[in-house]
Amino acid sequence: MDTSARDIWEVLQMVHDPEIPVLSVIDLGIIRDIQMIGEAVQITITPTYSGCPAMNRIEWDIREILLQKGYGSVRINTVLSPAWTTEWMSQEGRQKLKDYGIAPPNPGHSVCHMELFAAEQAVQCPRCGSFQTRLVSQFGSTACKALYQCSQCLEPFDYFKCH
Repeated sequence: MDTSARDIWEVLQMVHDPEIPVLSVIDLGIIRDIQMIGEAVQITITPTYSGCPAMNRIEWDIREILLQKGYGSVRINTVLSPAWTTEWMSQEGRQKLKDYGIAPPNPGHSVCHMELFAAEQAVQCPRCGSFQTRLVSQFGSTACKALYQCSQCLEPFDYFKCH
């Protein structure tokens, strides 16, 4: 098969996060490297969290789609350092989150600490656009999200935590 890493990047756009299905692994920025070694494909990934339960499914989906596309050998390496950061997310991915009803991580806050949550950083409501929001819980529907509520439209929403 005559292919390049660029072709594989395009194929991986079809692999979606099982917890947030509007985001591809490319949108999330978890694909760190793609190499062709002879006929084998080697993919390096960094999980959003070291214990992210979706990573096993994501690895399976990566392997499955590449095998379906005719790649005979697929090797996936997981690296934890450097740690994943929301700064690696694509702008398109951030917009997809907002359109899906999840507030994207605030730019420039690649690492969030509890004191940022205590100060209740300004988080924009993905529904009405207001910054008049409040933290309800540091833990949302998944470990990577916090629960906020908008004071304008009164709707609760998830905020994709920066880290």
